[in-house]
Amino acid sequence: MTAYAIAHLRPADGPVHDEVLSYIERIQATMEPYGGRFLVHGAEVEVLEGEWPGAVVVVGFPGGGEARAWYASPAYQELLPLRTRHLDGDTVIVPGVGPEYDASATAAAMRAARDRGARDRVAG
Repeated sequence: MTAYAIAHLRPADGPVHDEVLSYIERIQATMEPYGGRFLVHGAEVEVLEGEWPGAVVVVGFPGGGEARAWYASPAYQELLPLRTRHLDGDTVIVPGVGPEYDASATAAAMRAARDRGARDRVAG
């Protein structure tokens, strides 16, 4: 199942640091051995709810194993400080859903789990 590495990056005020530019120039080569490719990078976000200072980056991988292996790879770990020294941010890896995914089935499972928990609390 496709997995995504998602970063919400918040740059400091001022011009982009040379180390950040070096990171951007070199990151793609670190992803290629793991099947990673940019899906969102450098795009301006349109905020519909709440606040979203900064930028979003989305990288797709064939699966979670590949995403985790890329992040832990010596090649990426060597680059990472070039970004983290100059940009605050949050990064997550999340699995995608397949074409058969149905949100109503997820809601039904969540409702059943909630109701079981309520019954268990009453019985206990």
